[in-house]
Amino acid sequence: MSDLSNVKSDIMEGRATLGIELGSTRIKAVLIGTDFTPIASGSHEWENKYDNGIWTYALEDVHNGLQDSYRKMADEVKEKYGVTLKRTKALGFSAMMHGYLAFDKGEKLLVPFRTWRNTNTGEAAGKLTELFQYNVPQRWSVAHLYQSILEGDAHVKDVDFFTTLSGYIHWKMTGQKVLGIGDAAGMFPIDIEKKDFHGRMLEQFDALVADKGYSWKVKDLLPKVLTAGQDAGCLTEEGARLLDPSGELESGIPVCPPEGDAGTGMAATNSVAVRTGNVSAGTSVFAMIVLEKELSKVYTEIDMVTTPSGELVAMAHANNCTSDLNAWVGLFKEFAEAFGMEVDMNRLFSLLYNKALEGDAECGGLLSYGYYSGENIIELDEGRPLFVRTPDSKFNLANFMRVHLFAALGALKVGMDILTKDEHIQIDKILGHGGLFKTKGVGQKIMAAAMNAPVSVMETAGEGGAWGIALLASYLVQKEEGETLAHYLSERVFGGDEGSCIEPDEKDVEGFETFIERYKKGLSIEQCAVENLN
Repeated sequence: MSDLSNVKSDIMEGRATLGIELGSTRIKAVLIGTDFTPIASGSHEWENKYDNGIWTYALEDVHNGLQDSYRKMADEVKEKYGVTLKRTKALGFSAMMHGYLAFDKGEKLLVPFRTWRNTNTGEAAGKLTELFQYNVPQRWSVAHLYQSILEGDAHVKDVDFFTTLSGYIHWKMTGQKVLGIGDAAGMFPIDIEKKDFHGRMLEQFDALVADKGYSWKVKDLLPKVLTAGQDAGCLTEEGARLLDPSGELESGIPVCPPEGDAGTGMAATNSVAVRTGNVSAGTSVFAMIVLEKELSKVYTEIDMVTTPSGELVAMAHANNCTSDLNAWVGLFKEFAEAFGMEVDMNRLFSLLYNKALEGDAECGGLLSYGYYSGENIIELDEGRPLFVRTPDSKFNLANFMRVHLFAALGALKVGMDILTKDEHIQIDKILGHGGLFKTKGVGQKIMAAAMNAPVSVMETAGEGGAWGIALLASYLVQKEEGETLAHYLSERVFGGDEGSCIEPDEKDVEGFETFIERYKKGLSIEQCAVENLN
C-alpha cells in the first residue's frame, strides 16, 4: 500500500483510477492508486424484483445505486485523506452480463429491463442455437429479442438500440453506444478473428425475421464492439452529474469500454492469457478457460464468451456448489453445541475440510449429490440433495467430508471433461477464488484433482469485479504501444505474483476419475428423487 502522502497527491493530481461494478446484489465503487492498490471504496445493496413474470431492476434504482456507491467512496476519500475527489485518470463501468435493455429513437425504455436471470427464452435460444450452429443460452440478449418476436411483442418494431446493463450505463455517462467484447459476447455470437459480432449469423438472424417487415437490421440495433484499451469516449458533463450530483466530479475523464462481470473477474484474477483460466466456487461454480482455437462442435453445456481483449473463452457453469456441503458442516455445529461446546465456524470448516484429505482417494465408495436446484450441464430441472452408500462402502468422517467436497464439483467436472477429454483443451494454470478456497489448501487440492491442472489462489482474488474494471480503465491510459492486456496484468499489475500454487496429485486425480464415473452412473437415482420427492 502506498503511504498516505503519495495517495493524497495521486487523488489531488487526478492519477487515481475508478471502477464501478453492478452485481446482482451489490453495486461497488473502487478507487485505485498508481500501484493498483484500492485506496477507497463504497457499496450499495440492491435486489432484483419479480414483476409481471420478469426479473428486473428499475432504471431509477440503477441511477440511485450508482450515485450512492460513488458518494460513499468519495466520502471515504474525504475522511481518510482530507481531500475532495474531483478527477481521476480514467474510469470504467461493469455489470452483470446478458439480459435486455431496449430503447426507441427517443431513448425511451420500451419494456422493463430483463435480467440474465429470466428463463422464459427457451424456445428462442433453442431455435437460434440450431440456426447458428453456435450455443445461444437463454440468458443472451439476442434470445430475449427473438423471444419477443416469437411472442408478437408490439415493442419490437420500435427498437432502435438494445444493450446490456454496463452498455446502458456507459451510454448515459459518455453518449457512446459501445460495449466491451467480453460483454458483447453475451449479447450475440462474436467472430473471434474480426473482433466483432459474427457477420454470417447477423445475416441469418435478419433472414429469419424478414417476414415480420421490421424497418431495422439487427446489427444497427447492437452497440459497437470494442476491445480492452480502445477509445470508448469520455465522461460528459451530463454523465458527471448523473454519477455525482454534488457537482464535484469533473467531466472529460477517459472511460474504458464497459465490460461484463465475467471479463472483470478474469482481469481481477490475472487469467486472460491463452491456456489459463479461473474458477469461482461458492454457492454456484463456474470455470472459464481461455482457448487457443474454436471448439470442434456445439455443446449446449458450454457457453462461449471472450476475454476483454477478445480471446475465445469456454465457460462451464454449474448452479450448485457449496450449499449442501455447508449444510452438513452446519449439522456438525449443531452436534457440537448439543454437547455444550462453543463453535468457531472457521475452525470447524478447517477441521472438517482437512479431515477430507485423510480419506480414500475415491471417497471409499460413497456418493453424494448437492443439488438444491436444477443443473443445465446434466439436464436436471430440479434438485434433491442426496447421500448414498452401499453396505460395504468405507463410511467414516474423512470419506464423508471428501465425498461432499468432490460432489460440490461434480457438475463442473462433467462440463470440464467435455473441454479436456473431448476437445483436448490444454490448461497450464487455474486461478481459484470464492468461498470453497477459504480453508487454506483443501479446496485448492480438490480442485486441482478435478481439473487435473495446477490451481493457484491469490490474496487479491477477493477484490472482485469493481477492482477488475478499475484495472481495465488503468490499461486504457497507461498501456505502452503494442502492450497486450495479458502482459500489462501479469507484469505490471501482479508483478509476476503467481499466488500459492498446488499441483494435481496423481492419486487424487485417479480418485476423482473413479468417483465421477460412480457419480454419472448414479444420476438416475437423483432423477428418481426429483420425480418422487415433492
